[in-house]
Amino acid sequence: MTISLDGKTYYRTAEVCKLAGISRNTYFRWLRERLLPDVGMRDRRGWRLFTEEDLLRLRGEANRVTTRD
Repeated sequence: MTISLDGKTYYRTAEVCKLAGISRNTYFRWLRERLLPDVGMRDRRGWRLFTEEDLLRLRGEANRVTTRD
């Protein structure tokens, strides 16, 4: 369920992970490993609110390709 505040759309963790094609566990592991910065917005319960830019960053990390040496 998206949230609209001041004309801007925000997504919750489960939604943004589904849209990026990763699991919540993967997202939280990436946070622990500091592969991604944490989001800047949270609701009154402390739940993360993701912007469209956050979603694009997460998709970019999910689709990143690396090579082996």
